[in-house]
Amino acid sequence: MKKSVILGALTVAGLAASAAVAGTMDDVKARGKLNCGVTTGLVGFAAPDANGEWQGFDVGVCRAVAAAVLGDPKAVEFVPTTGKTRFTALASGEIDMLARNTTWTFSRDVDLKFEFTGINYYDGQGFMVPKDLGVGSAKDLDGATVCIQTGTTTELNLADFFRSNNISYEPVPIETNAEAQQQYLAGACDVYTTDASGLAATRATFEDPSAHVVLPEIVSKEPLGPLVRHGDNDWGDVVRWSLNALIAAEELGVTSANIAELSAAPTNNPEVNRLLGTEGNLGEMLGLDAEWAKRAIMAGGNYGELFEKNIGENTPIGLARGLNAQWKNGGLIYTPPFR
Repeated sequence: MKKSVILGALTVAGLAASAAVAGTMDDVKARGKLNCGVTTGLVGFAAPDANGEWQGFDVGVCRAVAAAVLGDPKAVEFVPTTGKTRFTALASGEIDMLARNTTWTFSRDVDLKFEFTGINYYDGQGFMVPKDLGVGSAKDLDGATVCIQTGTTTELNLADFFRSNNISYEPVPIETNAEAQQQYLAGACDVYTTDASGLAATRATFEDPSAHVVLPEIVSKEPLGPLVRHGDNDWGDVVRWSLNALIAAEELGVTSANIAELSAAPTNNPEVNRLLGTEGNLGEMLGLDAEWAKRAIMAGGNYGELFEKNIGENTPIGLARGLNAQWKNGGLIYTPPFR
């Protein structure tokens, strides 16, 4: 490993240690606003709408945390970050959490001193090509030019896949999804590779999405989720359990339509009562009030509602639940008990 890479990792780790000491939740409450790191723009996950309001599946996680802590899902400053800048922004304290289609890996968790607080999307890396290229498999891409975002696991997976299949490629490095889209459509690269969900989101913005195909190969595991700095466990708990509240709400049948009724008085389901604060003292354990989870769920709906509204099969993104279905429906989405 190059010395500069080692020093860079140590710098990020040192920043993380110093930024966590103050107590992020106290900072957020004093500021009255959550600084949430997001992507520079990926429709369905995090992108500003026509009015400049940030919308998307990852944005929903930020708003849920803000609602839980500050009582206002709009009390969020969205900070766009690239694959290269996101970790420095979190380590330095510029942002309080990162919710930016970021893969949970060993080195990011351990070496860079971050704490992943859960998985909100199980993904894998894929490849998109123009249909008229006539390619049916990623193994047929020998000699292709490939647009690839730098500073990502995608970059490393690409090298592994081509090496293991004894084929070559020419990388076209890009910084953001917008740049990748521009380069790909301009013909600067034959292939765009990123998480399959990102490919679906990008293709949905094309003038003619049907002119582009996502190849069948999924070449990696990409568990995506929010993360915070090491050493600030209280804040990590708040972010973790705010995400878990959205997941549990879907499993328990708590929705934006019935949450007011279910929280008006204790129900016959003790876990619903604990989740919504009509029974027990879970909020107190987090340093929050009894209705923290109710507010998190009301911010944008439960996990399933957020999914269907932003990236589901009835949206232009068109993603099926698949691995992201609840565990009772054959998926991997699962939360520890609220007790």
